[in-house]
Amino acid sequence: MSSPILEIDGIDIEYQTRGDTAVHAVNDASFAINEHEYFGLVGESGCGKSTIADAIVGGLDDNGKITSGSIRYKGKEIQNYSESQFNKEIRWKEISVIPQSSMNSLDPVMKLSQQAIEMAKYHTDLSKGEAMARLRELFDVVGLSESRIHDYPHQFSGGMQQRAIIAFSLFLQPSLIIADEPTTALDVIMQDQILDHINSLKDDWEISMLMITHDISVVFENCDTMAVMHGGQVAEAGSVIDVFDRPRHPYAILLQNAFPDVRYPDRELAIIDGHPPQLRQKPEFCTFADRCPWAVSECHDSAPDPQRVEGDDDHQAWCIRADEMDELAAEHLEKPSETTSILEDTK
Repeated sequence: MSSPILEIDGIDIEYQTRGDTAVHAVNDASFAINEHEYFGLVGESGCGKSTIADAIVGGLDDNGKITSGSIRYKGKEIQNYSESQFNKEIRWKEISVIPQSSMNSLDPVMKLSQQAIEMAKYHTDLSKGEAMARLRELFDVVGLSESRIHDYPHQFSGGMQQRAIIAFSLFLQPSLIIADEPTTALDVIMQDQILDHINSLKDDWEISMLMITHDISVVFENCDTMAVMHGGQVAEAGSVIDVFDRPRHPYAILLQNAFPDVRYPDRELAIIDGHPPQLRQKPEFCTFADRCPWAVSECHDSAPDPQRVEGDDDHQAWCIRADEMDELAAEHLEKPSETTSILEDTK
């Protein structure tokens, strides 16, 4: 087992709003990403996924702050780094970001080659010629013609701009890439192509990746390990095979069963009623309790601690009834008789 490249340990993040009230966006969140591993972070919009990503690279808004916990990159705590420290030591050269919207991430008045030269100027000792050679190489990696490096962003389609962003994310040869909804606003064909390019980087570049998405099926298909978030809390974490085959948190179970499965076209899909809590106060309870069909009074009394699933240290569920969930879910949901895992054949 490789050592963790990134460790999120008990992180609390809040945003100050008008009237001196705070929104507790992330609460006691913990997970780790190993070297050369693709890790997926999934959950509904607003659950805290992108807030964690922003915190990792020091990109929280001015009204956001980490109030407790730690972020360790290659064993070194970075949550209290200054802006200059993040620029000098972390951003782009160690951790790069593929943002949600490529169209808002490229300078519209600069050719892509000029943008690469600027990046090389501030972060490397590369000459202009060396920067152009590297950009041509990366355009080839992501399936863009090398002749297009001198074009402006508006001359690219949305899918091509997203590929260009991937090329820029690799420009300084980082160890970790954060891909925040990397296929948002792309059609399904282009989504598949972009994900293929992202997957090809794993072996060719020996990088780690944090892939953030609301689509759990994307993570099942493309990642090694994952965590599921709800209402600012981590609900479940483990390998994608374990979470797919043996989910033990009610939210993970219902989320998985809300997606169609081609093997069982007649299966009734699960419905997750209700809404996440507003989190105007730090939640001293399970944030899924009000939406959970299996909640008991204790779920409202305190925030859950992680429970190991059948003695597996790498598979944890933040649910006091985790050891009961297999039987409870079988009674509540339509469970297919065939239990062969698709993922076992592809991982």
